[in-house]
Amino acid sequence: MHTVAVAVADGILNFELALAYELFNSIPPVPRDDWYHLVICGRDPVRADGRFLLEPDCGLDALARADTVIVPGWADVDQTPPADLVDAVRAAHDAGARVASLCTGAFVLAAAGLLDGRRATTHWLHAQALTSRYPRVTVDPNVLYIDEGSVLTSAGKAAALDLCLHLVRRDHGSAVANTLARKLVVSPHRPGGQAQFVAAPIPPTRDRPFSDVLTWAVERLDQPLTVTDLAGRANLSPRHLGRQFRSATGATPLQWLLTQRIRRAQELLETTDNSVEAVAAATGMGTATTLRRHFQRTVGVSPQAYRQTFRARRTP
Repeated sequence: MHTVAVAVADGILNFELALAYELFNSIPPVPRDDWYHLVICGRDPVRADGRFLLEPDCGLDALARADTVIVPGWADVDQTPPADLVDAVRAAHDAGARVASLCTGAFVLAAAGLLDGRRATTHWLHAQALTSRYPRVTVDPNVLYIDEGSVLTSAGKAAALDLCLHLVRRDHGSAVANTLARKLVVSPHRPGGQAQFVAAPIPPTRDRPFSDVLTWAVERLDQPLTVTDLAGRANLSPRHLGRQFRSATGATPLQWLLTQRIRRAQELLETTDNSVEAVAAATGMGTATTLRRHFQRTVGVSPQAYRQTFRARRTP
């Protein structure tokens, strides 16, 4: 089984700790022999958020034997993380572990030198502090998470869940990750490059008519939808729709539509043998050339490279 070790010490944040525990200690959404085995690693009983007492399963030295190490958020970013925690996280990475920080856990990774020369993110409130304290780190405060291969970082709270689900997608493919997300009643996939301030694709139920418009659009991504189409469905003028749309989703209608088309393309590339031309038609991109251009700019790789990466992780 794949061992996921959560590194803990006095001063960790309870939310990120509980999030990692809930996700990686869960029952697999489909029967698998290669699911996760989670352990909590710390030197002594620790207090999360200064009030919740936690008894670790094993010492910090066990991090070096893990496949993946999760570092939850760090409460007091003005204080240097404990040296034994920093040393153990560095040793785990040197031993070949994949290391991921949730929210301000990035300060622990930075102290360990794991972010030197890399792009990284953290909660936007603390991005400037991370930049000032660790100038060799390229801090991007405008994304949800960043995957640098063996080192991953995420922004705050909900983005930490996005990163954990991204790890599941890397390990087991989108079908398993999406099933797990549905079990947790969360959005199955928000790309890491999405802005930290972007809200969920479907607005709150108090604005139900607008939510219905977005659901209607998602069901018709193979069609050449326009802002006028969305405005007509919402019984609004295109200008009025644009104002409401940005307020509800953090994006313009065209940006939102493109994001949904890219997500659908990712799903089809991972789960079908359809050609790039067929995927382009099914996502409303029109031509393979158009899909390749938008996909490369948004995801960072070509559709074919993306398929080769994730098809190797597909559920049998």
